[in-house]
Amino acid sequence: MVDYYPRQSSIKTGLHCACPRCGQGKLYTGLLKIRERCDVCDFDYGRLNADDGPAFFVIVLYSAIILPLAAWFQFAFDPPVWVHFVVWLPIIVVGAIALMRVFKAWLVAQQFKHNVDDTDETR
Repeated sequence: MVDYYPRQSSIKTGLHCACPRCGQGKLYTGLLKIRERCDVCDFDYGRLNADDGPAFFVIVLYSAIILPLAAWFQFAFDPPVWVHFVVWLPIIVVGAIALMRVFKAWLVAQQFKHNVDDTDETR
């Protein structure tokens, strides 16, 4: 018997870091490591690979937000350099990691949705 899984929203599964097939299982085992299989529907994640796509999106989009804010902060308050490190370093690291998880999950969901690897696996 073939299980039926309705098409999931790649944005919703990306934001929830959930399985792109069932929308219920967790996608990650750790911070950014993708599981081998879904713990709910047993879907093999091995055929889906986001590579460097999430890093590209995070670098381009997040820096487009952070750099103008840091420049404004410098010109508005003229703080010493150490204040920039104390303020911006945690914002950059935590924000980049949080965005990396979401973008990676979204790209994996997009690959599943568009059947990027061209396999005939029944969904």
